[in-house]
Amino acid sequence: PNSAAAPRSGAVAPPPSTWDCGLRDPVLGPFCAEGAGDCATPRQENQLVALIPYSDQRLRPRRTKLYVMASVFVCLLLSGLAVFFLFPRSIDVKYIGVKSAYVSYDVQKRMIYLNITNTLNITNNNYYSVEVENITAQVQFSKTVIGKARLNNITNIGPLDMKQIDYTVPTVIAEEMIFLPTYFIFRVTVTTTYFGHSEQISQERYQYVDCGRNTTYQLGQSEYLNVLQPQQ
Repeated sequence: PNSAAAPRSGAVAPPPSTWDCGLRDPVLGPFCAEGAGDCATPRQENQLVALIPYSDQRLRPRRTKLYVMASVFVCLLLSGLAVFFLFPRSIDVKYIGVKSAYVSYDVQKRMIYLNITNTLNITNNNYYSVEVENITAQVQFSKTVIGKARLNNITNIGPLDMKQIDYTVPTVIAEEMIFLPTYFIFRVTVTTTYFGHSEQISQERYQYVDCGRNTTYQLGQSEYLNVLQPQQ
């Protein structure tokens, strides 16, 4: 007779938000009947943890070693290519010779003004462009500097390319050297830059100069002014 007032027989009240089989008691809240099996609320399914045996093949992908080896090979290949193309190589400066020379004579001051235009070949052996920042040249007799010149912001030389550059050094020969055929020292320094790095290449030549009278000289056409490389 008191069964209506007593708790429902065979009912188990779960903790809130743990079990919910669609049954709800006005006093106890949601519940599952005995024998109804496990029933989880949809809200809790995403928080369940699945246990996988260590020997499960899903934990051992068959191509893991292949992927690792391929990644290492690609990294080594890219590193090798970067070193090969970016490794600094030499910049060659080759003296070609005198392109032209102009000689004038000041009778009153008894001086010779000699403007010699020389030619250089500059070769870039790198796989990137280099900039020829400046060329400085001087002519020296014994220990006396008798001519200087400087060219700035000259040109860019592309990868594995060569450019020919002319430069002129104004030279003043004083009275005591006018009738003295002699060797002059021609020094030239080429400054190049790449990747913020500056490099200088210097060359020195002894050239024989014999000035007899006023003449304009083109290479191989003058018998009055000779500019020759001495025998080794």
